[in-house]
Amino acid sequence: MLSAIVLAGGKSSRMGQDKALLPVQGIPLLQRICRIAAGCADNVYIVTPWPERYQHLILPHCQFIQEMPLSGETGNEPLNHGPLVGFAQGLAQVQTEWVLLLACDLPKLQIDVLQAWIKGLDKVEDEAIAALAYSNKGWEPLCGFYRSRCLPQLLEFINQGGRSFQQWLKHHPVKVLPLPKPEILFNCNTPEDWALI
Repeated sequence: MLSAIVLAGGKSSRMGQDKALLPVQGIPLLQRICRIAAGCADNVYIVTPWPERYQHLILPHCQFIQEMPLSGETGNEPLNHGPLVGFAQGLAQVQTEWVLLLACDLPKLQIDVLQAWIKGLDKVEDEAIAALAYSNKGWEPLCGFYRSRCLPQLLEFINQGGRSFQQWLKHHPVKVLPLPKPEILFNCNTPEDWALI
């Protein structure tokens, strides 16, 4: 059993419009990512501060989790608390041993790579809290797998003010996933990125 969490909480400030709703071959990006996630996982959770924004999309087998501000936040800050906190809020709902975490802005994501990775999860060492691809920028935390039992360590890190996936992952064993198609990790942040699709 595998669950999936799709993060749709970014403010898309560099793009100038909501990335989750950008169409790829006529299908909004969030809908496309959720369809891929549903092809891999038994349960798909969409973590977003704005579930009403995406209610009109065709998202079978998906359940919204409302991302909440942390104490002391109003939700209107210029910088939101980032994907690590959204992931923790989604992870609190997960019942399966492994969870697939995906950003909603991966237009070149391919289900065959994810399914090949899933087949190898039973060989991941017990002490590893995650199985992720690694690139010259570091870990690729928004397209990979986490053991749900990592939640207590994650919450401790967040409660101490931590907001960076890279900083958190530095303190834990992580299994490196092979990356046969690096382009699947291409994410859209700007109109220039989008023009490359």
